[in-house]
Amino acid sequence: MGGAALGGPLTSRPVPVVPGSLGLMGGTFDPVHVGHLAVAEEAREALGLERVVFVPAGVPPHKATAPVTAAGHRVAMVELAIAGNAAFALSRVEVDRTGPSWTVETVEQVAAAERDAGRQPDLTLILSAETFRGLPWWHEPERLLVSCRIAVVPRAVLDAPGDGWLAEHFPGVEARIVRLAGPRLDLSSTDIRGRAAAGRSLRYLVPDTVAAYIGDHGLYQDDVWRTN
Repeated sequence: MGGAALGGPLTSRPVPVVPGSLGLMGGTFDPVHVGHLAVAEEAREALGLERVVFVPAGVPPHKATAPVTAAGHRVAMVELAIAGNAAFALSRVEVDRTGPSWTVETVEQVAAAERDAGRQPDLTLILSAETFRGLPWWHEPERLLVSCRIAVVPRAVLDAPGDGWLAEHFPGVEARIVRLAGPRLDLSSTDIRGRAAAGRSLRYLVPDTVAAYIGDHGLYQDDVWRTN
């Protein structure tokens, strides 16, 4: 994976799979939507990842005062969403942990599990450009980059930071960061929750199984989820 280099165009052929390589896709997933799945699949193909592991957050530190759906529901929705892709998996490492879900601790725990299984950890954390721009203010970001590479995916109208920004905030470890070309999807869980609260259709925004789960369990029906 090239240092701080843009990933190939979206029309490039998939990179051959690197045996043992894992992508980590963290998030609240409240709910998981097709944008999450498309980003994970693009990272898998562009970087040759053997598997992409979805890691639902337990207690997201950046959302301590915001309403968050119970972990059991969020885990169930991710399980439904990834059921059709053998290269996707789910980890409960954060939801089973007490206290805040610090990403650096999650990555180190996954790396330790890989070593315990007799494998050399080959981990890539997948982040949106928006999330990545906040990385310098995360809990111990330099320590995080020791344990994994980071793949940055652009948002619809937001590119990954350029070389100058990387050199300023992460001098000497730019090679641990790779920028992908896409996909540039403009979806957010916030908007989807608002649609559900308003009784709007979620078709084509989340997998059908996830839409059915949301309806069957009456999720996002309170006014607290409305976006306007």
